Amino acid sequence: MSVKLRVNGQAHELEVDPETPLLWVLRDHLGLSGTKYGCGVAQCGACTVHVDGAPRRACVAPIGSLAGRQVTTIEGASGPHAEAVRATWEGLDVPQCGYCQAGQVMSAIALLERVPTPSDQDIDHAMSGNICRCATYVRIRRAIHSAAASIGGQAGQAEASEAEEER
Repeated sequence: MSVKLRVNGQAHELEVDPETPLLWVLRDHLGLSGTKYGCGVAQCGACTVHVDGAPRRACVAPIGSLAGRQVTTIEGASGPHAEAVRATWEGLDVPQCGYCQAGQVMSAIALLERVPTPSDQDIDHAMSGNICRCATYVRIRRAIHSAAASIGGQAGQAEASEAEEER
């Protein structure tokens, strides 16, 4: 079956079984290896991409259901939210092993696009589907607050969150 979709702004027409998970189309057919395989059952978040701007787990999204849609991977994430998240992730040295980080970053971008000044509760809820075996959750939360502040969010929120964590 032929499936047409846009990935990172580029049009693609692929001859693949419509039940093939998007993850394997991205990695095996398009050579985009930033999206990671973690669990294969949408429980860990390592494979998070954006479909029409919303976070989605690529490991369980059949390519046939994505015809005509816009898919954005970590390689194609751009704009002020993506740049702010990347900068704070690097500046605050968020990753340890880094395996889950593409999915974490994609979820964080989606959150900031929906909620410009997220609370700790907003962050915990939005990121709850992303598992980090290195347990960098405190740094992830701090980075999201910092990214929000850097793109015009509530500047004091990041400092308030840090002070709360130190207590």
